[in-house]
Amino acid sequence: MHHHILREVAKVGVGLVMADIICSVWLSSAGLLPITVLGIAWSVSAVWPGIVFDLALILLLAHYGWNMKLPITSPTEGGLLKLIGIVFLIVALLHLVRIAFGWNFILNEVNVPIWLSWLGVFIPGYLSYSSFHFALKK
Repeated sequence: MHHHILREVAKVGVGLVMADIICSVWLSSAGLLPITVLGIAWSVSAVWPGIVFDLALILLLAHYGWNMKLPITSPTEGGLLKLIGIVFLIVALLHLVRIAFGWNFILNEVNVPIWLSWLGVFIPGYLSYSSFHFALKK
């Protein structure tokens, strides 16, 4: 795996998450909410928690894309990557348990469909793997 590819993907991810924030604000201000997209009903009350999550994701992706120098030489960045890897691993495992037991997940009046948890297994799982890979690579 080439680290420059992951960095470029992170930069594209920043742009996509920014577009998500812009769309959320636009839909909310235009009075077009509630709306159902791909089986997920989005209401006005879901906009601000989504924006806060998106901003945290932008900070993480921007750090990957522009600030991180690979291979890791700083113990602080290595520790940060390990912490991020653990968080992504927990998220992936929780989605996997949700799929296995068929649990409902309601996030601020939005019932998250099961198919979305498959993305919640593979994407955070890959990000966890990448974080550990770069943190432990000498």
